[in-house]
Amino acid sequence: MQKTALVTGGNRGIGREICRQLAQQDLTVLLGSRDLAAGEDVAAALREETGGDVRAVQLDVSSAADSERLRDEIAAEFGRLDVLVNNAGILIDRGARLRDVDVDDFAQTMAVNVFAPLRLIQTFLPLLEASGHGRIVNVSSKMGQLDGLDQPTTAYRFSKVNLNYLTRVLATQIDGSLVKINAMSPGWVRTDMGGSGADRSVAEGADTAVWLATLPDDGPHGGFFHDRQPIPW
Repeated sequence: MQKTALVTGGNRGIGREICRQLAQQDLTVLLGSRDLAAGEDVAAALREETGGDVRAVQLDVSSAADSERLRDEIAAEFGRLDVLVNNAGILIDRGARLRDVDVDDFAQTMAVNVFAPLRLIQTFLPLLEASGHGRIVNVSSKMGQLDGLDQPTTAYRFSKVNLNYLTRVLATQIDGSLVKINAMSPGWVRTDMGGSGADRSVAEGADTAVWLATLPDDGPHGGFFHDRQPIPW
């Protein structure tokens, strides 16, 4: 039976590339996009490029109503979800120190980068468990490693530390024989967020997320990875 994957923020950057690579592996890919029209354009391009089943779905990750509606739609059509990739994220405090960062920017960053993935996991976990081999991939960053917290861009770093913590805690509460959850760092990637001077392509950045999304049953659970290798928290 063909597996189904939901990728948040799938209409551009690393998310788009994750969708492309998963479609190449013959998964039905639900490309989550806040702007449905933009998502549909990307999905059509990926279908033409890969020959795979890529479908745009309306999903504002900050909206509980969007998440619940999409859960019900997926349950009705597929009866399960095999992969959830929490890729959507924002970086709006570049270079800001904690003493200077705008508190509203801090709150918005946490809402999108931490609370939204948590809500999506809570919402879709029953469908992932129904799969019997569900995979959750949280797209984090090396900027969330604890030994880098003396650096600026405070809100973004703080959010990724908390996303890593969420991953570790949930791994202790989720049955790893039914669902595996892991976090990964794509590195510094040439996207709108990373900029043109980044040292990695989107294909390189997406590779580990796709690997974690398609882990075998004896694969890792509750880890943090870069280039398919475990890295310190």
